[in-house]
Amino acid sequence: MSSIDKLRDNIDKITFDIIRLLKERNEIAKEIGSLKNNLRLGVTNEERENQLRSKVSSLCKEIGLDEKSGLTLLNFLLNESVRIQAWSKQSHLSVFLKAKTLENQGKKIIHMEVGEPDFYPPKTVKAALSEVYEKGYTKYGDSKGMIEFREALAKYVTNEFGARTNPENILVSPGARFSVFLAISTLLNPGNEMIIIEPAWPAYRDNALNAGVKVRTIHTTLENRWEPKIGEIEKVINQNTKMIILNYPNNPTGKILPEKLQDQIMELAEKNSLYVLSDEIYSAYAFKSWKSILSYEYNKSVITQSFSKSHAMTGFRIGYAVSSPDIIDRISKLQALALTNVSEPLQYVAMKALEADTSLNAKTMKNRVETVTKRAKTMQLDFVEPDGAMYLFAKIRKEGFDSVEFTNKLLDHGVAIAPGEGFGNYQGFVRISACQTEDILNQGMQVIDDMLESQK
Repeated sequence: MSSIDKLRDNIDKITFDIIRLLKERNEIAKEIGSLKNNLRLGVTNEERENQLRSKVSSLCKEIGLDEKSGLTLLNFLLNESVRIQAWSKQSHLSVFLKAKTLENQGKKIIHMEVGEPDFYPPKTVKAALSEVYEKGYTKYGDSKGMIEFREALAKYVTNEFGARTNPENILVSPGARFSVFLAISTLLNPGNEMIIIEPAWPAYRDNALNAGVKVRTIHTTLENRWEPKIGEIEKVINQNTKMIILNYPNNPTGKILPEKLQDQIMELAEKNSLYVLSDEIYSAYAFKSWKSILSYEYNKSVITQSFSKSHAMTGFRIGYAVSSPDIIDRISKLQALALTNVSEPLQYVAMKALEADTSLNAKTMKNRVETVTKRAKTMQLDFVEPDGAMYLFAKIRKEGFDSVEFTNKLLDHGVAIAPGEGFGNYQGFVRISACQTEDILNQGMQVIDDMLESQK
């Protein structure tokens, strides 16, 4: 046997030992996950992970292993634990599906669980739907989107957000969700780290886990008005950190960051050369001063937008990303691989929707959020009044309150809301969507109030 064959045999043996140890580690992680599930504890424990990360760094230095390699392997192992331990959390979508099942059985449900405006898209959409066939928008197209649509979007973004934008900065996607998926899957590699400020839309974490990316969580609190501490963000950044996600106005809290704090976060991102993925789909529903990340002109930022909220076109699945031409080129390649191009007929319809005045939508939503907030002040709920978006994120004023159990019981009484644990480690919280008429919202809030009172 040659020397190289002996070395290969040694590598094989070590590899097999690692796989056996991984199996043993996964079995222990499964046991821990079961205990966490019974105790209703969050899946991740940032403090514990930080201690382990520090020990791994020290060990790498001690044995002469490249620290980045050691931390990348650790991130893989931690993500394996998350994947194993993650029980099926009840989210706004799982409640929505249960509510739809009950409706199909003939039960009347007040939907306050999803962020879907109940008003119709602009009338220009109806006209555009009848025009699209005659105009010939029925073919394969550019994976980035139709050039005339991207030109229209570039003008719209320039006017709306005060940031000079060209068609080369735009990618049209089937909903903003897919832009988020493209950015995370394309710009990050397995073992990289991504920062999420919670509470947060669960799809950010889910996309990261799918891409093998480790999520570092910044946990914000009701007591601190949902504002992250810049020192906490700085503390979690290391050589594997590649991205931070921002979502303001925020889902689920409706929070808009103070401009100075947002400036500090952007300075930190630029200093560490992080990608900034800013989900700004609720910008049309900002009730106070709000500043787009586009205004910083940072070439490693990716801004996602959608027609779902601003134009009430949820079912059309049209969103877009705004970034540097280099990033747009990179993410468009994955989009081309996945779906060739976004439906041309729907792109045409969305392009015509840009001509509509949607200011009434913003006024309507603001009134509805105020209706829910006003009613909530009389109930057993603690919350920070939303700065925007279309939700109220509130804590039930009861010790050890099980929001999952409560939302399930509430469905039996004809009202659907979302449990807080779907947005991070927020047991005892609920998210209430203000996407119905004020009369219906008041009816729903009364049922919630009655249910809370009955559980004294």
